[in-house]
Amino acid sequence: MDIIYFDNAATTKIKTEVLNEMMPYFTKNYGNASSLYSIGRNAKRAIENSRRQVAELINCNPNEIYFTGSGSESDNTALKGYVYANKSKGNHIITSKIEHPAILETCKNLENKGFEISYINVDENGTIDLEELKKTIKPSTILISIMFANNEIGTIEPIEEISKIAKENNIIFHTDAVQALGNTKIDVQKMNIDMLSMSGHKINAPKGVGALYIKNDIKIERFIDGGHQEKNKRAGTENVASIVGMGKACEIANRNLEVHIRNLRRLRDYYIVRITKEMGDKIRINGSLENRLPGNANISFKGMDGSEIVYRLDEYNICVSSGSACSSKNTTSSHVLSAINVPEEFLTGAIRTTFGDNNTFEEINYLINCLKKIIKNNTN
Repeated sequence: MDIIYFDNAATTKIKTEVLNEMMPYFTKNYGNASSLYSIGRNAKRAIENSRRQVAELINCNPNEIYFTGSGSESDNTALKGYVYANKSKGNHIITSKIEHPAILETCKNLENKGFEISYINVDENGTIDLEELKKTIKPSTILISIMFANNEIGTIEPIEEISKIAKENNIIFHTDAVQALGNTKIDVQKMNIDMLSMSGHKINAPKGVGALYIKNDIKIERFIDGGHQEKNKRAGTENVASIVGMGKACEIANRNLEVHIRNLRRLRDYYIVRITKEMGDKIRINGSLENRLPGNANISFKGMDGSEIVYRLDEYNICVSSGSACSSKNTTSSHVLSAINVPEEFLTGAIRTTFGDNNTFEEINYLINCLKKIIKNNTN
């Protein structure tokens, strides 16, 4: 039996169209993009075309897009690059308790270097407390970093309201949009976003490539010292083929966004409705049902261990996650579920199911039937 994949928040399969776009930059136009001869110039043109494709997906100028090696690098660069370059303005950063480890660990690092970090609360749906955000701002606050959508429970944050608060207080606003990119509409100009992190492998591009949007008037320190690539901000020979892949994936996402969202929402809603109807007394749905990524369903099973469910489903050739792919091997309970006050009996029994374009209702039926067998066997 073929693998049934329901973990698209962890990574996605490269689309054939994306792979085909990449192949010439492994075999024919393999030149260094800094070289002056034709295959180097071809590589350079391909990078700039990809920059335009990424920019069009989030509505910014191409020269505001910087390619990185991952979403985590983009997060690190946004936070460290900005606060190091602007520490004369203040040393206070505001973030939330449910951020991705790429933000939380970076903040911990910055705390050790003398910066002050405030971690604001979320409600039971995982939504930022806007009043607490306002009260937490102080004269030394120079940066607010709140994720666009949570990687575990899928809750979409009130980004425009957060950016408005930031602007009213002359504070730069960064958002980690790794999960949101290609799964919801993003317009950095309309939403007044100053910096935004992205990752290729979440949108059917290869692993090992990301991007960071930085508004043109924002000063940051260099990412990596060395050559003059990425407008003298990130030295190192560019990963041309992967950058081309990310650009193509963004073009496809932009072209198909509304259809993609509608399809994923239909799959997710079908799953949630059926599993609630058939297992309602044994489950808890985590996160907002209204403001949620279209393909995300995070469900806790009472008295169960999420990792055990993942292993048991793997025996049925089904792939799901027990939480963030970056922390799913940890034995401690999810910091996100703890922050939204999930009851103790449901805290360790969560699985995250994230749908993709290739999933079907038949696969969901099979998943639910397998879950019912696993839960039944556990209670016998």
